[in-house]
Amino acid sequence: MIARAYTVAFLGVEARQVEVQCAVTPGMPAFSIVGLPDKAVSEARDRVRAALSALAIALPSKRITINLSPADLPKEGSHFDLPIAMALLAALDVLPREEVEATLALGELSLDGKLIPVVGALPAAMTAAGTDRALVCPKDCGAEAAWVEAAKVLAANSLAAVIQHFSGQVPLIPADPGEVLSASGERDLADVKGQERAKRALEIAAAGRHHMILVGSPGAGKSMLAARLPGILPPLSPVEALETSMVHSLAGLLGEGGISRSRPFREPHHTASMAAIVGGGRGAKPGEISLAHNGVLFMDEFPEFNRAVLETLRQPIETGEVVVARANAHMRYPCRFMLVAAANPCKCGYLADPARACSRVPVCGEDYLGRISGPLMDRFDLRIEVPPVAFTDLDLPSTGESSAEVAARVLKARDLQIARFEGHARLRSNADAEGALLEEIATPDAEGKALLIRVAERFGLSARGYHRVLRVARTIADLEGALDVRKTHIAEASGYRLAVTALN
Repeated sequence: MIARAYTVAFLGVEARQVEVQCAVTPGMPAFSIVGLPDKAVSEARDRVRAALSALAIALPSKRITINLSPADLPKEGSHFDLPIAMALLAALDVLPREEVEATLALGELSLDGKLIPVVGALPAAMTAAGTDRALVCPKDCGAEAAWVEAAKVLAANSLAAVIQHFSGQVPLIPADPGEVLSASGERDLADVKGQERAKRALEIAAAGRHHMILVGSPGAGKSMLAARLPGILPPLSPVEALETSMVHSLAGLLGEGGISRSRPFREPHHTASMAAIVGGGRGAKPGEISLAHNGVLFMDEFPEFNRAVLETLRQPIETGEVVVARANAHMRYPCRFMLVAAANPCKCGYLADPARACSRVPVCGEDYLGRISGPLMDRFDLRIEVPPVAFTDLDLPSTGESSAEVAARVLKARDLQIARFEGHARLRSNADAEGALLEEIATPDAEGKALLIRVAERFGLSARGYHRVLRVARTIADLEGALDVRKTHIAEASGYRLAVTALN
């Protein structure tokens, strides 16, 4: 008679249910695992055998066959250890079969029977809730998985504790969700001296989730400005926090089961590979754009990134998701991020300084910024020049607003957008609006319309550029609390799009 346990196989952020079937039949003693297991899953038989031996449970001199169904779905990871052990113990009548079948399990076994934490507990709990099963997992994964309130999470520190629970000796207590982590050490916008235009652009970008690029000489404060962006962004909503944590769970980034309400801020180095940025590698894991889901992807030294890496950003920026297709994997990850890029105006960085610029001006700037393709540049809503700050201004006291003051305005603008897009599942900010809905919410008054048409004709805006000016203008109006988009909003939005002459 076949005994069954259940676990999951990860396909992107989706955890697909896998049935672990165990048959103990007469024949030559053997222990085999079938159903497209990878190396880690195939090695589970040795870990399971050693763990059972440590508990003084002897395997019979029979043929033991473990089938992972569906058999054509690739199985990867060490989290199959616990469900394989539970199916085997149910086949040996050590555990009650009905109760084992009513649970979903994942966890790695050490040779002495301890349960080692694994990645993906949060998506697994979602699957368990969807199939009306309880989740059995390692102790250290319990706080993470318990965030899914619809699933009963039983966290054990060893295989012995699992056996004692199912035998009724020592029942496991359902796990409690981890703490909501608060951001610490956020840098304050008030520390930035000067750069008032750039700080205003940061506020607009944060309020509408608009992509922006900062161009300026070395030391002008581009990275310093970007580093203060997390301090003015609104906190993640419960739905966004769960979405982001699902990706971070697969990447093993959830510390002690805590879920953060702060938006992620990822800043990969310019030497990062395409697999690191977009996703891929062994098992097609999520990349930086997915780890920045619902947050910020800051790419410093933007033209220094590999050209192929930059071009792969174009589609995810538009769709909010990325499909990592490999010969043996096809994964879909969410990646609704805000792209913030920083670049020097040329290779040496001093294009606008006659005393320090190289002899190749202005060709050096055209060549350097020309590494950013036109289609990719067209996706930046805000293009900001960051001039160097005078030395005399550095000794002056700070006069700008604090991050808390700016964050309050940003939050009000975001609340307006949430109310505006209620009932539209895909739309959460002005940057997501398009088509007839964009025309409905951002059509300017007559003077604004005339100005926008003149700007589009004079500077040759593409259709995408035209609509993005409308989106930014709508955000500026939201920051003011204005119901309609007016000429002043169009003028400011157009100025940000046309600010960097070398990029137009």
